Amino acid sequence: MDFFEKVTDTVTAKGREAADKAREMAEIARLKSQIASCEEVIKKNYLEIGRLFMEQYKDAQDAPFEKQRRAILNAQAGVEDLQKKIRRIKGL
Repeated sequence: MDFFEKVTDTVTAKGREAADKAREMAEIARLKSQIASCEEVIKKNYLEIGRLFMEQYKDAQDAPFEKQRRAILNAQAGVEDLQKKIRRIKGL
């Protein structure tokens, strides 16, 4: 095998390795995108469960997750107070 054939074989082999690596990375990126989509569905549904739970137990004093329920209600009251202050500053 002469020098040029060896160089050609080496370049060809490196090209194949690079192409294989690029395909591998593209597949990983595609799979990570699918994972992110699944995680978004999970997050959305957890939030919906929480919203439904709060609607059902909003006024219950002995509700499961009482600490979190109370924290949400306090935060909602805080948001309302802050929005009132903003309206007052704006003269509304």
